[in-house]
This record gives sequence, C-alpha cells and structure tokens, in this order.
Amino acid sequence: MPEGDSVWRAARQLHEALAGQTLTASDFRVPRFATLNLTGWTVAEVVPRGKHLLMRVKGPGDKALTIHSHLKMEGTWQVYPPGGRWRKPGFTARCVLRTTAADAVGFSLGILEVVATANEDSIVGFLGPDLLGPDWDLDEAERRLRARPEVPIGVAILDQSNLAGIGNIYRCEACFLSGVHPATPVSKVADLRTLMTDAKQLLEANLGPGRRVTILNARGMPVGRMAGRPGYWVYRRDQHACLKCGTPVRRGLLGKLNGEEERDIYFCPRCQPFPE
Repeated sequence: MPEGDSVWRAARQLHEALAGQTLTASDFRVPRFATLNLTGWTVAEVVPRGKHLLMRVKGPGDKALTIHSHLKMEGTWQVYPPGGRWRKPGFTARCVLRTTAADAVGFSLGILEVVATANEDSIVGFLGPDLLGPDWDLDEAERRLRARPEVPIGVAILDQSNLAGIGNIYRCEACFLSGVHPATPVSKVADLRTLMTDAKQLLEANLGPGRRVTILNARGMPVGRMAGRPGYWVYRRDQHACLKCGTPVRRGLLGKLNGEEERDIYFCPRCQPFPE
C-alpha cells in the first residue's frame, strides 16, 4: 500500500501539470468507464485524501465529476510531455488524460472510478482525519482509536477509518519512536497522541524530493539521506542492530485488517517489549 506522503506528492505533481487545463482526450481502460469521454472538460484540481487521489473536473452546464483512484500496491501516476514515451508498459495503463501541456497516465491503479463530485463522500466519507489534510483533528483520531481498545495499535493505525495516511512503513517507525510494540492493545498505549504526532511529523518531513527518511534531527529535518546512512529506524532492518540500543531488529507478522492478509512488522525487542 502507498503511504500518505507518496499520494500527496502524486497529487501535487498532477495538480501542477493539469489544473486549469482542458482535456484534449481521455481514455479509461476499465470496462465500467471505457465509453466515458471527457474531452473538452477542464481539470479544476487534484487533491489527496489519505491514500486516495481525487481529480475534480468540470464540464458543460456546470457538471462536475471526480476521477477517483487508489494506487494499492503497484499503482502510480506519471506525467509526460505531450506525446512523450511512457516509462511503463502500455498494457498496464488504466487511465490516460491528455492536454496541450501534458499527458498524465495512471498505471496499475488498484481503484479507478468516476463519480459525481457531489457524491465524493460515498467513496471517501468513511475515512478518518487525514494526517496531511486540512481536516486533521488529533482529538477525533484519538476518539476513534479508543473506541476499540482491544485492537493492537499496529492494526488500529493502519485502519484508514481511524486516521488516514499511515501505511506499513510509518506504523513501524511511529511505534518504534514511542517505544510501543505494534501488537500492544490500544488501551495499553500510554501516549496515543504523541505516537500520532510523531507519525504526522514523519509524513510531513517526506513531502519533498529525495528518498523517504524517518530519522530526523531535533529540528524535524531528515538526517539519513547522506550516503551510507540508514533511512529507517526499524523498517526492513531485521537482523541489523537497533540504532538506539544495538539489539538486533526483528520481523514478525501482525493481525488482519478488514480481511487483508497479515503484514510484516519490524521492531526492536528491547526498545519495544512485547506486551504482557
């Protein structure tokens, strides 16, 4: 699954390339919308909502539609100059939008649909407060998490209906910074607010260019982008020494979320002891 920062950057790139532009062609390569033609429509804006991308377009007679996409595991949006050569195989393209200024292509999109903009809540209304959005509400996110105190924190913060934008990388890193094992029940997490605030800071620190880094200095700036420096505290660092205590980092599996398979977790057994 993508992390919220990846979706935020994709939305910004698409917005900068397409906002205010009139579509000269559209091609939806999914059966349900294969006949939809938005030629002549204008792209109003592209915004992220958690891990979802919302491209709002306006047409004749004040019509307004939203092109909704979710990257899932392998999806990506790429922007090219008009007629530019694609860097991914054509058969993986699910949506092609052309303007006189740029071509935007969505490859391997996990979700692609078009809805009336007035009905956006039907697709993203279930989401909790967005860590990178104007609707971020720490109190509301905490309330939603505490509503199910028995759920492991590493499962609860991946549930996008609690708070939107955290993926597996940030759940592992935020739990480490709080000294909390991901399997700890929500009710036993001493400081939920700090854990969420840390996750938000990590996401915000990675909205610019360069590789993702979760090791920040006292000013909240990434310090792991130098050659040879690890980018993460624990994520995918199993068998490597913990950067705080030297204990080998471990990998495990944690729970199921909305029917999904168990997913890897990474943690330091000394800094994040297993809950009793």
